[in-house]
Amino acid sequence: MRSIRAAAAATLAISIAAGVTGCGGGSSAKGGSNDSPKTLTYWASNQGPSIEADKKILTPELKKFEEQTGIKVKLEVVPWADLLNRILAATTSGQGPDVLNIGNTWSASLQATGALLPWNKANFDAIGGRDRFVDSAVASAGAEGKDPSAVPLYSLAYALYYNKKSFADAGISKPPATWDELVADGKKLSKDGKWGLGAEGSNLSNNIHQTFVLGRQHGADFFDADGKATFTSDGAVAAVKQYIDFMAKDKIIAPGNAEYAQNQSLTDFAKGKTAMVLWQAAASTFASQGMKPEDWGAAPVPVGSGTPGTGKSTNSMVAGINMAVFKNTKNIDGAKKFVKFMTSDAEQKLLNKTYGSIPPVKTAQADEAFSAPDLKVLRDTLSTSAAPLPQVPNESQFETAVGTAVKELWADAAAGRPVTTESVKARLEKAQQTMQQ
Repeated sequence: MRSIRAAAAATLAISIAAGVTGCGGGSSAKGGSNDSPKTLTYWASNQGPSIEADKKILTPELKKFEEQTGIKVKLEVVPWADLLNRILAATTSGQGPDVLNIGNTWSASLQATGALLPWNKANFDAIGGRDRFVDSAVASAGAEGKDPSAVPLYSLAYALYYNKKSFADAGISKPPATWDELVADGKKLSKDGKWGLGAEGSNLSNNIHQTFVLGRQHGADFFDADGKATFTSDGAVAAVKQYIDFMAKDKIIAPGNAEYAQNQSLTDFAKGKTAMVLWQAAASTFASQGMKPEDWGAAPVPVGSGTPGTGKSTNSMVAGINMAVFKNTKNIDGAKKFVKFMTSDAEQKLLNKTYGSIPPVKTAQADEAFSAPDLKVLRDTLSTSAAPLPQVPNESQFETAVGTAVKELWADAAAGRPVTTESVKARLEKAQQTMQQ
């Protein structure tokens, strides 16, 4: 999922706590469809460099769908900063689209509103069957044991991106495979006003993504089997401290990164100010900022053992975009036809190649277009070493609470205040208390 603002996540948490039930979709009000079986309204998330770029990419594809089915799709590309609040307004007002994109980490939370069409066997069969999709992608589409609330559309994973020239200048021959190697390389690279690693301390979702993965590596999940928050476990505390220590102790992240928001770390990387960054599919962003493919490389995110895998060798959350349908749309058949079209092999290959993401559809993923070195890293990560964020109804509240705790710890590190096991645990205890209110 592309990162979202904390306010949106907080709004979702409040809505879930208040017991919102969904009644959105398919209305004739502004933003909805006109109830015609020949018309659908689609809210697409902003995946490309700009909203206009997304319109340019998607419009000809929607025209293809209209030519094939006679159903016209009214497109609106919604910025990530607005998308969740727009969805929530639709669940309560009934003034929403027929089909929409959602970040996959929202799946269980939005599922709890009751607004989205459950993808049971019959609905999956209508789009070609559940087994067409990669298991890890489906696992991120709703709570375990329940029918998914959405269908995977674009899959993303984290990789370690590195500047080849910076590495060569520092005498480093290959990207680090362990965290010890990353710290050692980062120290060699942090000189002359440049830094080894980039981060985004004010980006709450990115904070969660990184600390969740480190938590898995320390044997922590942040929630127990009953969905109860366990933010202060030894593993969770160690994970957060390890992340903050890249700045506080190891001095490989610039103090100014504590205030960075979405994509600022990528800008620094593209300008050569930092030599490494942990990010989801970043190739298109680097290209838009003037980097050439030969300027950078991609490697798996480090793990303690040096060999990514499951459990304590997990090195990415399962990131991506899912496609959902408001269950009371007046054009349910048309909506399912549109989901089938967007998840067809042809569209999956075209759109994921354009956006630099990985198809969650198995047959499309095997295409040669996704064999480039950086995409192979992402594909292998999704297949072997990625895990979905906790699929619990209050997941977005978790993103806000723990993401904010990590943001505050970044501020401590940037200001030179001590970051200790005790101070980390205290911040996480405060975050856990907010989950119980």
